[in-house]
Amino acid sequence: MKNPWVIIGIICVALFGGAIWYSGSSAEQYNEGLIETEHVKGNSEASVVLLEYSDLQCPACAAFQPALSSVLEAYGDNLRFEYRHFPLPIHPHSVEAAVASEAAAQQGKFFEFSDMLFERQQEWAGMAVPQTQFVKYADELGMDVDLFRKQLRAPNLKDKVQAQFNEARELGLTGTPTFFLNGKKMEMESYQDFITQIALAVNPETASSTNDESGVTFGF
Repeated sequence: MKNPWVIIGIICVALFGGAIWYSGSSAEQYNEGLIETEHVKGNSEASVVLLEYSDLQCPACAAFQPALSSVLEAYGDNLRFEYRHFPLPIHPHSVEAAVASEAAAQQGKFFEFSDMLFERQQEWAGMAVPQTQFVKYADELGMDVDLFRKQLRAPNLKDKVQAQFNEARELGLTGTPTFFLNGKKMEMESYQDFITQIALAVNPETASSTNDESGVTFGF
């Protein structure tokens, strides 16, 4: 990425005209064996909570991943990170990608799979049927591919993605990525603003007001 300071001002934005899909009649057998999952990194018991609403087909979300990884590496012991889906209608495969990530979560591979989707976004985003590529990724990550294929069709996983989309809409969100730090929507002009706000939340006494004292660097 040539200019890590510009992309912070770019988010994926969409106008909304209703639900992101219409539920049809789906066989309940695809729901069999599903477990409840949540997507948390860092210290699950930490008092500082960073929440992201993201879209797996959003280029800005993919570009933000190095900054997020740097934050988690630096502050993960004192930070709870939560991921939630906000698949924007402008991205034709965003719902399919979100459901695929939920299928991966059923095998304990949510972040491995979602990271791969971000890293290889250009491989699958333009495909007519990206599920074929998703299955290849699942196989590469050592998942049970037959189970993964089955759960790609699970209505409950689609319902979970829809519920998180609805939650984001109720919060008034219109673009991705959107971050909340301890329940407050983050406003920032650069990646360093993002870093500094989190540093101050994690350790107010040692994180100063200057932008370069967090000691965090990016792997761009």
